[in-house]
Amino acid sequence: MTSASKRNSARCSSGLKRWLPAALMVALAAAPAQADWITSWSAAPVRPMAALGPMMAAPSFENQTLVQTLRIAAGGKALRIRLTNAFGETPLEIGGARIALLDSEGKEIPGTVHKLTFTGEETARVPARAPLLSDPIAMAVPDLARISLQLYVPGATGPCTCHQTGLEAMQVSPPGNYLGKSFEPVQTLQHRPFLAAVEVDAAEGAGTIAMLADSITDGIGSTVGANRRWPDYLAARLAAAAPGKWGIANQGISGNRILNEGFGDSALARLDRDVLSLPGVRYLIVFEGVNDIGISFGAAQRAAATGQPNALAEGGKVDLAMMLAGYRQIAERAQAKGIKVIGATIAPFKGATYWTEEGEAVRQGINAAIRSGEIFDAWLDFDAAFRDPADPLQMRPGYHMGDFLHGTDAGYEAVANSIDLSLFR
Repeated sequence: MTSASKRNSARCSSGLKRWLPAALMVALAAAPAQADWITSWSAAPVRPMAALGPMMAAPSFENQTLVQTLRIAAGGKALRIRLTNAFGETPLEIGGARIALLDSEGKEIPGTVHKLTFTGEETARVPARAPLLSDPIAMAVPDLARISLQLYVPGATGPCTCHQTGLEAMQVSPPGNYLGKSFEPVQTLQHRPFLAAVEVDAAEGAGTIAMLADSITDGIGSTVGANRRWPDYLAARLAAAAPGKWGIANQGISGNRILNEGFGDSALARLDRDVLSLPGVRYLIVFEGVNDIGISFGAAQRAAATGQPNALAEGGKVDLAMMLAGYRQIAERAQAKGIKVIGATIAPFKGATYWTEEGEAVRQGINAAIRSGEIFDAWLDFDAAFRDPADPLQMRPGYHMGDFLHGTDAGYEAVANSIDLSLFR
């Protein structure tokens, strides 16, 4: 570099320091160098919708503090939070945010409490349909750490961009900013409002295993607040076998389908936002399709028999060729990003309200194609892990919650234990 170039560089650096806010300069100085960001925890957002069956309508908030608890998979030396306003019609105002690590009793661990900042500021505006990353917080975070996130929203949010089935109590405060303060909740929900992911600066060589999936991966039927979805059991196995190496991005949405929207955008529509945009994803497990089959044949059949229209069944008729084409699209799009794609066979569901012989034939065809190895880089046999030896078309007693569709803690643990960890390198 010439002397003139050095002088110009110094002037630019000096000018930049004068131009940037002091808070931003502090944030930049505190940011870890050469971070290896991976996604350690996630929850897929869902478009606000009216109440349907067991699904509650999307809640709205105004001048309230929202407290959420979650458990990450891999730890690291820093973390940041990814917020989302993916389905908001207007900007989302963030009046403040605070995190802390929790002990086994749910109490904040001293020295782990931090205010979140966004480009150096404690408040932020999330544009409509956009995500927002917090500034990194340099702190040691262990594997399987429990985290509390407090989020103050000063304005009216409208129906929230939420994950609907968080399976963890989320507390809603009375009006006001209760960051760092105790309060008596005015409402307790299981939604995950405006929270998309926790990202960690993990060890070199670490990565994320993502799941594109439905309610069986979302954990319906598992014990609320106990982290007993099958991805949770998998995270614990991985943390024991390879500490600090694998984050988990559980992008299951209850009711979700490969080809048609309804409960969330279709898997094909949400793949880019929910999986390909996340940092560190090296493997993708695709465990989805039972709702396409069940709604296509079972729901449509019931609608015809009763004469009552079914909004989800309309336009949702599928066949084997359509389903296989959908899986191939997911695999090819993820592989183009360097992600290894693992297909999981569809679990048995005879006895569920939307099971039909026609749908069963399509399930068998899908599972045969997955086992052939022609669609995905590898495959997992969740059909075998769940099924009843006495009747392979249905789930084993004790492995489903009574509806022959969703698992129990025991069923989800069996599924996680069926996975060969050597797949993940």
